[in-house]
Amino acid sequence: MSPVSPSGARVRAGGARRSLPVVSATLCSLAVTAPAALAAPAPTTTPTATPPAQMSTLGGARLGMPGTQVNLAPGVPVLPKGLTARSWIVSDAESGQVLAAHNAHWALPPASTLKMLFADTVLPRFPKDTRHKVAPAELKGVGDGSSLAGIKEGDTYSVRDLWLGVFLKSGNDAVHVLSAMNGGVRQTVDDMQKHAEELQALDTRVVSPDGYDAPGQVSSAYDLTLFARSGLQKKDFRDYCSTVSARIGSAEIRNTNRLLSGDSDVPVYQGIAGVKNGNTTHAGATFTGVAERGGKVLLVTVMNPEKHEHNEVYKETAKLFDWGFQAVGKVNPVGELVPPRSAAPAGAAAGASPEQSPGTGGAPGAKAAASAPAGSGSSGVGTALAIAGGLLLLLGGGVFLVNRRWPLPDLMRRRTRP
Repeated sequence: MSPVSPSGARVRAGGARRSLPVVSATLCSLAVTAPAALAAPAPTTTPTATPPAQMSTLGGARLGMPGTQVNLAPGVPVLPKGLTARSWIVSDAESGQVLAAHNAHWALPPASTLKMLFADTVLPRFPKDTRHKVAPAELKGVGDGSSLAGIKEGDTYSVRDLWLGVFLKSGNDAVHVLSAMNGGVRQTVDDMQKHAEELQALDTRVVSPDGYDAPGQVSSAYDLTLFARSGLQKKDFRDYCSTVSARIGSAEIRNTNRLLSGDSDVPVYQGIAGVKNGNTTHAGATFTGVAERGGKVLLVTVMNPEKHEHNEVYKETAKLFDWGFQAVGKVNPVGELVPPRSAAPAGAAAGASPEQSPGTGGAPGAKAAASAPAGSGSSGVGTALAIAGGLLLLLGGGVFLVNRRWPLPDLMRRRTRP
């Protein structure tokens, strides 16, 4: 199987921004300790079409290599054709195993997928029934061409309304209002950066809370997956990111995550349960999704497909989900999603990697496929609020769950792909 690796710079026409939705789940096994992984090189402020030769090895040495990383063996399906994204990662949300990856630690502009970190940082701070009157100053600083939820100065909204605006419409106006409630944009950026470091998302540099293009603002497919996995520990996060449509005041809004809400050329993905999308001039299209099928929960993050087709980021995500559900339990992992620093086992250094590099052992006949550097009032209408009773867990106290199931909205689990 030939690995897939994008080449060539991508130039996006126009400056209009349009953001899309994303997610996260329980953390990986913490039983194994080992030497600390190499720290990520300082990300550059200007993205290029070529991944750096040296990237972070957090989560495993293979994840620091440029190009596609997957372990080939009898019974393991080949990766799908037509993958053009600069970076992507497929992981088991519950075990934390990384099934396959492509430039996982490449620091790239994240667009509105960074709102997952914003939500994971700020969402627990305000009860959702809190009401807030929007002051004119709170909407100043929203970037030109931003995606908007229609928040108006002088109007009063519940915190729940504002979060629906963030998750469904990727509203930068809602982000700025919530940031003002949190002490201002600068305070929120600082809080997000500190939380990213706690999650060991060390490829990430936060400049704007909404993901709007800003010099030096970067993240990686690996880090975005950590944000989703952490956010999905929170019931409100799961509810918001799985909401298909809702009403804010007199306006009906619909989720722009096309795997969740569907589109003319993208059907609703079977088992999809959220998370967050993004799209800016410099970032291209980005997306993190979570889906459940056959008792397995997978996370897929895709950043900046080179192919210029409508909804391409969702099409490539769907291909990787299909592969992941076929491969999980058969393919040896190439790495792992690390736990937050506070959840690291006693005596283990933050950022520790497994003693045995993931993907180096395993089934007879297994062989590594490594990179080629270049190549080929809100009503909540349509919300999946019903949680499968048998999977309901009380996720209290901010404690990270390790190797335990977490509840996805039952409606999403039962939806079939048209």
